[in-house]
Amino acid sequence: MSIKFRTGTLALAVGLALGTSAPLYAAEGTTAKKEKDVERIAVVGSRSAPRSVAESPVPVDIVGGDELGKNASSDMLDMLQGAIPSFNVRQQPISDAASFIRPVNLRGLSSDSTLILLNGKRRHRASVLAFQGGGVNDGAQGPDISVIPSVALKQVEVLRDGAAAQYGSDAIAGVMNFVLKDDADGGSLSVKQGEYYEGDGSSTIVDGNIGLPFTKDGSVNLSFQLKEADATSRSVQRPDAQGLIDAGNTAVGSPAMTWGNPEIKDDITLFANVKLDLGNDKEFYMFGNYSDRTGKGGYYYRNPQDRGGVFTDGNGDLLVGAMDGNAAACPNIAITSANVLTQPDYIANVANNDNCWAFNELFPGGYTPQFTGDINDTSLVMGTKGEIKEGFLEGFFFDVSGSVGRNKSTYTLANTVNPSMGANQPMDNSFEAGSYIQLEKGFNLDLSKGVDVGLDEPMNVATGLEWRQESFEIVSGEEASWKQGPLATQGFSVGSHGFAGFSPEAQGVNKRQSIAAYVDVEAYLTEDFLLGAALRYEDFTSFGNTTNYKLTAQYKINDNFSLRGSHSTGFRAPTVGQANVVNTQTSLVSGELIQSATFPPTHPVSLQKGGSELNPEESKSFAAGLVYQDGDFFMTVDAYTIEVTDRLAQTDKLPITQADVNALQGVYPSPELLLGGQITFFANDFDTTTQGVDVVANYAMDLFEGDTKFSLAYNYNATDVDDPGSFTTGFKVRRLEEGIPEHRATFTMAQSWDSVSMFVRANYFGEWFATHADEPDEFSDYGWSETVGSSFTVDASVSYFVNESITLSVGANNIFNTKAQELQKDGGAYGVVSGVYYESGPFDYNGGFYYVKATYNF
Repeated sequence: MSIKFRTGTLALAVGLALGTSAPLYAAEGTTAKKEKDVERIAVVGSRSAPRSVAESPVPVDIVGGDELGKNASSDMLDMLQGAIPSFNVRQQPISDAASFIRPVNLRGLSSDSTLILLNGKRRHRASVLAFQGGGVNDGAQGPDISVIPSVALKQVEVLRDGAAAQYGSDAIAGVMNFVLKDDADGGSLSVKQGEYYEGDGSSTIVDGNIGLPFTKDGSVNLSFQLKEADATSRSVQRPDAQGLIDAGNTAVGSPAMTWGNPEIKDDITLFANVKLDLGNDKEFYMFGNYSDRTGKGGYYYRNPQDRGGVFTDGNGDLLVGAMDGNAAACPNIAITSANVLTQPDYIANVANNDNCWAFNELFPGGYTPQFTGDINDTSLVMGTKGEIKEGFLEGFFFDVSGSVGRNKSTYTLANTVNPSMGANQPMDNSFEAGSYIQLEKGFNLDLSKGVDVGLDEPMNVATGLEWRQESFEIVSGEEASWKQGPLATQGFSVGSHGFAGFSPEAQGVNKRQSIAAYVDVEAYLTEDFLLGAALRYEDFTSFGNTTNYKLTAQYKINDNFSLRGSHSTGFRAPTVGQANVVNTQTSLVSGELIQSATFPPTHPVSLQKGGSELNPEESKSFAAGLVYQDGDFFMTVDAYTIEVTDRLAQTDKLPITQADVNALQGVYPSPELLLGGQITFFANDFDTTTQGVDVVANYAMDLFEGDTKFSLAYNYNATDVDDPGSFTTGFKVRRLEEGIPEHRATFTMAQSWDSVSMFVRANYFGEWFATHADEPDEFSDYGWSETVGSSFTVDASVSYFVNESITLSVGANNIFNTKAQELQKDGGAYGVVSGVYYESGPFDYNGGFYYVKATYNF
């Protein structure tokens, strides 16, 4: 292999490490062509070349944008899960805004342990925190990857290795870099329609891309996507709701609540990528996005005969409130029948009494709140890069950029009440609960140069500076969503039920800044031995400073076989949102639906329960692998260990006792209103060790008078909780260790002829621990959780090229409609959740999904 090729590959690896695009000094001729080939190396299911960069000392996978577009799903998260076995994501049917911005996992770690880049620049995180994150993602706050449409992408680069020494916070599990298309001509327009085999969840996606010249020396590449998706229902009627119907309550719905995917409306995304040659080996670039969508989902059903804080007092009696404040005049009523509406004491003392109020008057059949989230996401990055021609930095390549990213989520509750307000509810029983806003700004300076140090090739030296500012803002909701009404002191809950609005006391902006400096060196000590080292210092205004390092090496044994390895330290800074968020939600605890509040860890109530200032997670990573390539066969095997200490997560629900109330007197206003409730906060609470192996193999051949590509990808990933800490229960330990399958694999056959192409992909999911979102493990004997065996799904797609411009496609995910694990019908979760399947499964519980697609290329 030529020295030029090896140098180009090295520069590409350094470029990935620095977050820059292709190497600046390789711009034309043979070297440029070969680097383009390296960038286009593809992943499982691709019709292109093998998926890993053979010359990289750390494993890098490349997924082409066209490959992502072959997935039946229109969601980027599902597309990536089908292509990268160590990447996991699941549906979240009843999980507040996390139903719309789903958390993900790379190598079994939380979603905010994977750094997300766009065109090599740090992507801002979402404003949504996953309060019901399935154990591993409890409280995670990662970027919203779902807003990125495949039509805008040239490729996705997945660095499967710790990289905090190059990038800073979050790169513990790895790095994902989404590279936008930059063509100056051509484009596409497509329409895709699909739905689940069950006949619901119908979705329509219209997307397009166009490349235009920007003067004679630049390009503007524009992409859009419009999407609508109907809700799904994998629901059963709750036994308690059916019991009410059998008892004569005609106001109960059938089903009383819906369990399934949320409805997505008015989902629009725009992306732009601009480049302009400034001459003298310098380039201006600018890229960004505007995205907006509305999601609507359901909550748990509120039973009119046992829902505490609204219908009952928690002791089996109907909760009756006195609107004039004289509670003695309106005593609670013992529920002695299956339909309290027919009890004489209810009719006499509530139905025919204007002063005494029970919510059975407003919702005689109970109610199910509806949750709506309006998600808006915008970003802009501008910069310039090129070669410095004079001065003391002559010969250096530079990249200077500034960025801003913003994600806002606004929440509305419908078909619900503020119980403390009694009869004085809004006319439409709808509440605007407020907003979260995540805003991030950054400036970067990156420098690199090949330095002659007497080796066969120049040593690549890179260095840089970074400044970042992150803020998290809470905007209060309308008064009715948080108001403490006249019945608050009579046992009725306060705030819009299901998701209480943010009060003026919770409103505010919290900020944090950081500055960082790094140096990165790579060199071939011999023709076959590559060695690299990186060091990064970063200082935060919140918790202080941290220094991290990374060492990498690759040794080429012969033309076909090489060994590689790495060792690094890393960190993940607590987000400003995790340190300051306030939230009230409905949780399922011991079979009962209760309101639970999330407070900042330094809030007086959190301090009373053991909270403290948050510190960063710290990690150590070790990896070793081999690369084998012989003609059209390519294989990599990489083993890794990731040790993380002081992991950040949301605590389990902690009850507020009378002792807590007594201790909070004079410290927190009206602590007695918290009595009997549950709270959570964020804490550095446990340590883990994650070990695994990635295997990637590809083979190309001529078969059936066409081109055939076989691809196999396998991931083994096991996490052990070394120290569960003060707040991490045995149930959560089990979810962390067993909630994601340890074994995951995909096998793909891709076939192409002149006018037809197709692929078939088999997906294997190993054994996993199935459970409802937030129900504790001690109820497993009653059907709350169980261990589930392995399963297979199959995806397939066929495309017909009508001519050079028009392509027609048909395909399906889970083509044989493999069923997800069903809840035990005699178990508690089946009746309370009102769903057929466990939601924590490794593949879509909705079943098979098919689509048809028409694409016009120009």
